Amino acid sequence: MHHPEENPWQITSEQTTYDNPWINVTEYKVINPSGNPGIYGKIHFKNVAIGVLPLDDELNTYLVGQFRFALGQYSWEMPEGGGPVGTDPLASAKRELLEETGLKASKWTEIQRLHLSNSVSDELSILYLARNLQQFEAEPEDTEQLIIHKLPFAEVYQMVCNGTITDAMTVAAVLKVQVMLLEGSL
Repeated sequence: MHHPEENPWQITSEQTTYDNPWINVTEYKVINPSGNPGIYGKIHFKNVAIGVLPLDDELNTYLVGQFRFALGQYSWEMPEGGGPVGTDPLASAKRELLEETGLKASKWTEIQRLHLSNSVSDELSILYLARNLQQFEAEPEDTEQLIIHKLPFAEVYQMVCNGTITDAMTVAAVLKVQVMLLEGSL
């Protein structure tokens, strides 16, 4: 598919309005694609978002439940976390899976890359399927109050379809794995 390569946005100035160890917010003064002046805010993420869908030989998976501060509500999702931009995302995925569930996997497959909110942020997400699982001790971070549930993948797929699971990375991973199962590519 062909598309224009040049950026139609012109930046006339920029100012950092917020910065912490995880994100940076910049306000840009711009000339927009129609030629008019305007502003644009961008959230830059200093980590790559990582998601891991563990799947055992009996097609069970593991969900992690936690209260999400930004949403103000409880969320069921696959093991997720982040790794600094420029570091090995697979190493981050392995660390997150062990921290949150106590699981280690000997077979890893990158299944999807996503931009999670590309109208306001540059956040990149990399999703993995983890197979050949072994159970060890979970090592959650002190900021995490997690509940872990082992469930049949088919049940988790239904939770995505009925809207019980709304986390974008989990939804994408579950739907991708469902397609892989239907295509026989697992």
